[in-house]
Amino acid sequence: MATSPIPSEIRKGLSAAAESVMAAEILVTTGHIGPDGDALGSSVALAHAARLHGKTAVATYGGDQNGIAAFDFLPIEVVVAPADAPTRPDLLVSFDVGDLDRIGEVAEIAALAGSVVMIDHHVSTTGFGDINVNMPAAAAAAQLCFYLLEELGWALDGPTATCLLTGLVTDTGRFQYSNTTPEVFRVAAELVAAGARPELIGQRVYESVPFAYLALSGEVLARAVLDVERSFVWATVSQADLSRHDLEMSDIDPLIDAVRIAKEADVAALIKQAPEGESANETWKVSLRSRGRVDVAAIAGRFGGGGHHNASGFTFAGTADQAVESVRDLLQ
Repeated sequence: MATSPIPSEIRKGLSAAAESVMAAEILVTTGHIGPDGDALGSSVALAHAARLHGKTAVATYGGDQNGIAAFDFLPIEVVVAPADAPTRPDLLVSFDVGDLDRIGEVAEIAALAGSVVMIDHHVSTTGFGDINVNMPAAAAAAQLCFYLLEELGWALDGPTATCLLTGLVTDTGRFQYSNTTPEVFRVAAELVAAGARPELIGQRVYESVPFAYLALSGEVLARAVLDVERSFVWATVSQADLSRHDLEMSDIDPLIDAVRIAKEADVAALIKQAPEGESANETWKVSLRSRGRVDVAAIAGRFGGGGHHNASGFTFAGTADQAVESVRDLLQ
């Protein structure tokens, strides 16, 4: 393995994980429910690479699968529904999630797998499975997947490298967040050298939305609210908004980046009504961003969510106003 600035205990864990991958004939990879660019990029990268090395490998995810199609520039032909995944694989490897509950119905596969490896980078990780590799200093799970592939001695092809660069780009906010270290740039450089396509990632992740998104974003931003005293800005999106413009939840992920640019705010929130929400029992997905002074992961953790210091989220049962107040109360 190439020398990398990682702690010896993490290196030891990656070595054990690599031995498990090498020994497995049937491999399942996964990430958290509703995988983002990092969870999906990491798990698809390993499944794709494993197939290239003669293994039976798939990636699968619990919960809503709608957002996966947005990453069709990656080799997502390895992705199957949980019901179509091997029920008793030799090995299950999870990325970007540190709590068994957060992989949804894939936990049933984990329970029957010969072995389970958990690879994560969150401070809030509790851990599960037989081998736990958690390095909060890593910018993304994709960074750890890169180290794992190094440990395996598997050369990167272009699609695998693009998967991993997608994870790095999305979890560092296009290399703008404080988790962007010299090591992140070294890994990114190696990925580009291996054939990763940064221009494709930029276009497909950040510059590709349905035309209807333009109208919806105008409406949402027009009703954004700024609490100057708490340096907090927020906006809400209801299911009625989405229906009116014929959009899905996954279509509005970029909206938080538009809300967060208000210079008067240290913390921003996009509060989205979940599809199952009803007037009598509403559920809202709250995405939080911070400029650095406030740890929004700690706020999300108060409500059973998680994430990073500057980017996190949680699910809230109640009204949108109550979700706003729950955050505002913690910003006093």
